[in-house]
Amino acid sequence: MSKIEVDEITQQSGSTLTVGGGACKTATVDATTVTLGRSGGTVSLASGATQSGFGRTGTVDWDTTPKTATFSAVSGDGFFCNTTSSAFTCNLPAGAAGAIVSLADYAATWNTNNLTVSPNGTDKIGGVNADVALNTQGQSVTFVYVDSTQGWINTMDSTSNVRGTSFITATGGTITTSGDFKIHTFTGPGTFTVTNAGSGAAPSSVDYLVVAGGASGANAEDGNNNHGGGGGAGGYRESSGAASGCYTVSPLGSGVSALPVSVQGYPITVGAGGAAKANDGGLGHGCGNSGSNSSFSTITSTGGGFGGRQAVGGNGGSGGGGAGGQPGGAGNTPPVSPPQGQPGGTGVVEAAGGGGGATQVGQQGCGTSGPAGPGGNGATSSINATPTTRAGGGGGGGNNGQPGGGSGGSGGGGAGGAFPLGAGTAGTANTGGGGGATSSGQGDAGSSGAGGSGIVIIRYKFQ
Repeated sequence: MSKIEVDEITQQSGSTLTVGGGACKTATVDATTVTLGRSGGTVSLASGATQSGFGRTGTVDWDTTPKTATFSAVSGDGFFCNTTSSAFTCNLPAGAAGAIVSLADYAATWNTNNLTVSPNGTDKIGGVNADVALNTQGQSVTFVYVDSTQGWINTMDSTSNVRGTSFITATGGTITTSGDFKIHTFTGPGTFTVTNAGSGAAPSSVDYLVVAGGASGANAEDGNNNHGGGGGAGGYRESSGAASGCYTVSPLGSGVSALPVSVQGYPITVGAGGAAKANDGGLGHGCGNSGSNSSFSTITSTGGGFGGRQAVGGNGGSGGGGAGGQPGGAGNTPPVSPPQGQPGGTGVVEAAGGGGGATQVGQQGCGTSGPAGPGGNGATSSINATPTTRAGGGGGGGNNGQPGGGSGGSGGGGAGGAFPLGAGTAGTANTGGGGGATSSGQGDAGSSGAGGSGIVIIRYKFQ
């Protein structure tokens, strides 16, 4: 193979010269067009060599090692600046006409930790000798030095923050899918573990439904006038559904914000229903048992209030029914907005009240002319893609001369027992329904109805 080695190429005259490679030293040639390289070949500068005369057309060579602390920029280069940990400064090089520097927000954090750009000495940025702060999320800028009057001028500026979308991913409970949404259902204790919290345009919040355990009704069958009130439903709390698709929520979810989540585990508590009140030889007659709380993140729903036996009903998410002329227990205890439940019904002398439900007060009994008080109705949500009513109150127990037990409220409330000696019906599991009370009468009618256990449902967009 032949080789030409020259120190310098000087144009004299003529039309075309092609130099195909090799280490040039010196040559005088006759050409107006000089072509370096050959088709399919590569022209490279040797180590330590520099180029001149090719110029730039508003582009830079990007340094792909992100900067994380104050640094001095080099003309002709672009820098990715990562201010995740802290703000810092980019010092521009000394100004020379045509000098160019580009900067880009590596982690989309300039809005929280700014990047400061500082001119060299008396150089200016946009006509002013002062630092500038880049504080727009996802911003990228290019500065070109023009002259001593204006100094560095920003020729290109992107604030579009074009980034991929990452959706929430999580584990825990029984997972089902409805379109673009995941639904995690907890019927017992567990952990909702978020492994990716979502980014970009994807929502990083989840919708929820948290229902506490319902209370049991009272046991009061040892005398013709010793009737008992129905158990109150467990507290009912839900969000509006805006974060995870349009689905029907109850009035209690209207305007309630979804919960933001981060990468961590969220313990889930599902409240048990209040235990049935059994008759153990006359010693077990009495008020029912309150339900237990359910919780997820910052949301806690309170267990239902017990049904009263010749007494005031218990306070809770929804209040228990009263009996023997006593009022029902207060609902929405402790108070939240919207209210998590309603009060129990008042028990007149001849008729016990029903337990409160999520959306309706427990009803007062009808005295000697009709049945005991029905439980209040619950609330309906389609968070699990199926319209389901939960948190109905338990019915009051029937009494002498007023034989019918109160019906359970819609949403899992148990019915009260009919006179004489009627046992109460349990609230439905995983609805938070209150249990029905037993009727009065001489003898043993069995147990009052236990409260239904609660439930926690979490829903989010996953694609």
